[in-house]
Amino acid sequence: MSLFFRRTMASAASLKQASKVVCVGRNYGDHIKELNNARPRQPFFFLKPPSSILLPGAGPVLRPKGVDMHFEIELAAIIGKQVRNLDPNDEKGALDAIKGYAMAIDLTARNVQNEAKKKGLPWDIAKGFDTFLPMSDFIPKNAIANPHDVEVFLKVNGETKQDASTNLMLFQIPRLFSDISRVMTLEEGDIVLTGTPAGVGPAVPGDTISAGIRVGGKELPEGRIELVVEESPSSYVFGET
Repeated sequence: MSLFFRRTMASAASLKQASKVVCVGRNYGDHIKELNNARPRQPFFFLKPPSSILLPGAGPVLRPKGVDMHFEIELAAIIGKQVRNLDPNDEKGALDAIKGYAMAIDLTARNVQNEAKKKGLPWDIAKGFDTFLPMSDFIPKNAIANPHDVEVFLKVNGETKQDASTNLMLFQIPRLFSDISRVMTLEEGDIVLTGTPAGVGPAVPGDTISAGIRVGGKELPEGRIELVVEESPSSYVFGET
């Protein structure tokens, strides 16, 4: 096994050690429209448990019984040092705090989420199932000179579903880090998902999902995600609350 391969595997495994995964919602205008959501005046974020992380080669995505599972491709920023109360205009401070990147698929139990929204309940369950955060290998920071000018994409069974540039973000990374870090300190190893573009939709058992990132038109091999969907063997079955 090469030294590079061992280092890559070690870096990917370190993603599982994050104290928290902070997910930014509604950060692309077209995605807001497709779900008929309100456009936020400031960054909106929520948490996914680190236990939902699915590392490369760790197995299939497991769709719980009775769940309408949707994919959402996102660029993830991996925090390299503590960030607290960051100024929203401190672009250098924000980018200096990034250790590296990864691609992530924020899987969502859409029917569970919709029921919770309708009843004014928390929707942690909709985001927190095991395997609901497939991630790529660690992407070195120097591979992405400008995280606001890369293309992210996702395919289901070879058909492109999402393909957009991060320059479409409503709020860029400095503002995201600022708003998050004024509420909760970002610690080294934490993961921040920066939002998903339009094109989200369902994935069912038997589907193959692939995703990745292009920089300057060229795909980064470290950012590749390849996985299959299977039905979860868990005894969980979705039912109304």
